[in-house]
Amino acid sequence: MIGGVPQIPMTAEQIAQDLTERIRAGEHGEPGSQLPTYAALATLYSVGESTITKVIGLLRERQVVVGVPGRGTFIAPPK
Repeated sequence: MIGGVPQIPMTAEQIAQDLTERIRAGEHGEPGSQLPTYAALATLYSVGESTITKVIGLLRERQVVVGVPGRGTFIAPPK
């Protein structure tokens, strides 16, 4: 809580926008760098892993990240 007001969790869309901005700012490394785990992202944004699953799906659709089965999620090369 901030100032006695409970925090409203961010939506998947809000998180996707924030994470996209962080990726573009280089906070998660260069293209090809692996993103943190779903659990780490869920902790960072104070949401459940199911919300992060939706977020990563949105970022894949927008070609911000790519998934490599068995390895993880990586920053996509610039378009």
